[in-house]
Amino acid sequence: MSLGFLEVFAAIAHAPARAKMAMVKRVVSVNMAAMLARCHNSTMPSDAISSPRVRIQPQPFDVAQEITALQAGDPRVGAVCTFVGTVRDRNVPGAEGSVQTMELEHYPGMTEKSIEAMVDAAFARFDILGARVVHRVGLLYPTDGVVLVAVTSAHRGQSFQACEFLMDYLKTQAPFWKKEQTAAGAHWVDARVSDDEALARWGIEARNA
Repeated sequence: MSLGFLEVFAAIAHAPARAKMAMVKRVVSVNMAAMLARCHNSTMPSDAISSPRVRIQPQPFDVAQEITALQAGDPRVGAVCTFVGTVRDRNVPGAEGSVQTMELEHYPGMTEKSIEAMVDAAFARFDILGARVVHRVGLLYPTDGVVLVAVTSAHRGQSFQACEFLMDYLKTQAPFWKKEQTAAGAHWVDARVSDDEALARWGIEARNA
């Protein structure tokens, strides 16, 4: 899949978090029906869309199982790099316990296909053998795992870079909407300037913050 899909989505991703879901629904219904029809079988339930490379789920993931499945006995693999993102109980230093829960929403079908395009981009940039992204949605609590990125390669340098590249991409461009519950109430969380700067290291411009 080409990066054109990500470029289409970028216009939506740049909107404030609370407006994104409505914008996505309008764009999909009016302009993207044909694209989504090509992406997956229209008879398949939207919550069942998955692939060996990308999976969205509410349940916890098992890192060891995911690595075993990704490696799959491939004798070419000399390095496996993984990253696990977890829910913090704070958004700023010194604010321990301020984040009580985090809730993630997504648009089934669009989310998987946009991440598939990111994985394609990683394969085009780096000499890697395999890649897998597992991302949770729903209600999560501090210390819960949110996202797993795993990459295999013959040598460690390529898998390290590809893993970091995918996380930088996911952080700013993946179609997820994050709401944090704090003592002061719930609020939507937008991308930070630092997230855009991280993606810019790879020559990709993001204008979320």
